[in-house]
Amino acid sequence: MNCTSCKNGTLFPSFIEGQFRAHTCSNCGGNWILIEDYVSWKERNQDYEFSEEISVEESEITESKKAMLCPSSGTIMRKFRISSQNEHKVDYSSVVGGLWLDKGEWELLKSEGLAGCLNSVVTQSWQRNIRQDSAKQNFADIYKAKFGDDTYSKVKEMRAWLMSQEHKSDLRAYLLAEDPYSAEK
Repeated sequence: MNCTSCKNGTLFPSFIEGQFRAHTCSNCGGNWILIEDYVSWKERNQDYEFSEEISVEESEITESKKAMLCPSSGTIMRKFRISSQNEHKVDYSSVVGGLWLDKGEWELLKSEGLAGCLNSVVTQSWQRNIRQDSAKQNFADIYKAKFGDDTYSKVKEMRAWLMSQEHKSDLRAYLLAEDPYSAEK
């Protein structure tokens, strides 16, 4: 197979950290992993924990920004974000169930604590959670910019207290009334 990323290398059989099968590019160092091989290895090694104590510099990680073709099927692969805290994306071929990791991406996944759940990253529920977390963070950033950090922190605390109260709707009505002691609106 030829490399889907650099187009100059060939993919040769290898193992990621000597643990599970992959195909590594002879030129760019990227890895082609079949999720089936990864899951099979995980099932046989349920107690294995990937070391997360790794420092990854952004300069050590390459990420292909362009659309990539699956080295097995030739179809376009989809890009999946790895987490809501990281904009980095990996390429996945749903046709063959394969994942392309550019050079340094495996180390990034380990440093983010995601190496042990590689198969989950490409699921709809994982990606939906990332979108929801990102939306929450966007709103939090908007509120912080609008209110300031101190006020936003206090309002969040008040909101949490209010939501924990039994008569929250009455409390909200009281707080929002221009004059809560008046019989008029």
